[in-house]
Amino acid sequence: MSAVEAGHEVDLATTPLRELNAALHAADGPGQWRVLNPRGAHALAAGIDAPIEVDIEGHAGYYCAGMNKLAAVRVHGNAGVGLAENIMSGTVVVDGAASQSAGATGHGGLIVIRGDASARCGISMKGVDIVVRGSVGHMSAFMAQKGRLVVCGDAGEALGDSIYEARLYVRGAVAGMGADCIEKEMLDEHLVELGALLDAAEV
Repeated sequence: MSAVEAGHEVDLATTPLRELNAALHAADGPGQWRVLNPRGAHALAAGIDAPIEVDIEGHAGYYCAGMNKLAAVRVHGNAGVGLAENIMSGTVVVDGAASQSAGATGHGGLIVIRGDASARCGISMKGVDIVVRGSVGHMSAFMAQKGRLVVCGDAGEALGDSIYEARLYVRGAVAGMGADCIEKEMLDEHLVELGALLDAAEV
């Protein structure tokens, strides 16, 4: 029985990424997986549709945990472009930083980035919640339609450009707000919502 067939711990130094992803796609119930030596592999743990837990011990490349449903994926390192793109549900946590377009077009679920996120974080978000403990780059939440983005640090230029109905919470400075993005007073309902998001993200 191979490491993937046995489940739980898979070393990408010896197991092909395609084999790992195929096994994750075949999962149909709770289970815990640990991925060793990811070495920046692209599309790692993408397309999961099961309530499993996946711990990635190292850096992940492009589109890690894309199209996630139900799973809890944690990257113990940094993540490349398109982290959790089109996430539907579940949680994706990055202990380090994330590159451009984290959470792009996300429909649901929760993304937590404990470091900084680069440009276009939450672009075209459609219901996902994103909590960034650090700062975000320019054009974050561009064309955001639904969902919440929490930035505990600063935000770059053109924040929320062409925004629809999403809510953005920024603790630090905003370099510039985009078209249709309007600063509003924090009401009690917003404080309750923000508190719940921070609790869920363990920030």
